[in-house]
Amino acid sequence: MRFLYYDAVTHIDRGRSITGVKTFALSEEFLRRHYGKVAYVPGVLMIEAMAQLLGWLVVYSHDFRLSSIMSLIEGVTVTSDLRPGFKAEIQGEIVSTSSRDTLGKARIYADGRLIASLDRIIYSHFRNVDPRQLAARFEYYSGIRVSS
Repeated sequence: MRFLYYDAVTHIDRGRSITGVKTFALSEEFLRRHYGKVAYVPGVLMIEAMAQLLGWLVVYSHDFRLSSIMSLIEGVTVTSDLRPGFKAEIQGEIVSTSSRDTLGKARIYADGRLIASLDRIIYSHFRNVDPRQLAARFEYYSGIRVSS
């Protein structure tokens, strides 16, 4: 089973930014029996949502010639009392990128309120990838067509 922590990519600007959405519903499998009678959305899931979305921006920005793996996060702030049933807008930005790594930052908003942020997230790059396969996965997970 794969866990995808965003529902759709709504905007992407190569080398700069990405925006997506995620509805955290009570019916999500990962919330089942997680907190007994009162369900909360774990902060680590919001961190993962930001990391997944921004990671795809890194791969997309490098024309699918590399893949990325989160190697460091700093300056994490997460609201701890979030109950399921809200739609989140996830925003990620690339601050700098090189052939070896990418530095980014990300935020999540719900109803216009900042609910989570990553001040600094670093991805290490690795190049032993099949660009066609990565592009196909990106299209499948994002809904954005990149190949002709």
